[in-house]
Amino acid sequence: MKVILKEDIKGTGKRGDVIEVSDGYARNFLIKKGLAEAATPAAINEMKQKKTSEDFHKAENVKALKELAAQISGTGLTLAIRAGENGKTFGSVTTQHIASALAELGFDVDKKKVLLKDPIKSVGTYDVEVRLMEGVLSKIKVNVVAQ
Repeated sequence: MKVILKEDIKGTGKRGDVIEVSDGYARNFLIKKGLAEAATPAAINEMKQKKTSEDFHKAENVKALKELAAQISGTGLTLAIRAGENGKTFGSVTTQHIASALAELGFDVDKKKVLLKDPIKSVGTYDVEVRLMEGVLSKIKVNVVAQ
């Protein structure tokens, strides 16, 4: 019996795959638990349309993120923080501070997308990466000045 998997099943296949399984396994386990549906021509056509739609929306999302990365790239931020005479800050500049400064400039970036190896704890200029998604990177300059 041919079925279309609705979820990933270890040892059987991935979601969206059309596979051939025994009738008993299909009726008594896969279909009964809602893990698969019978592979009728209408169901196969619907699955292909959903896959095409998902691919299109994913491509649009990637395109939008690449445009945002191009806009952000090279942006300079200046963050003022309290610091001592030797340039050592009281506290640190974190990804939240950088994401908030980007939001003020009109770029909606989550703090989890800003990559810092360590929090910035001294006055100076730093290169910071913003990874919007896998393969879409942008570099910004963060200038930390004493308040």
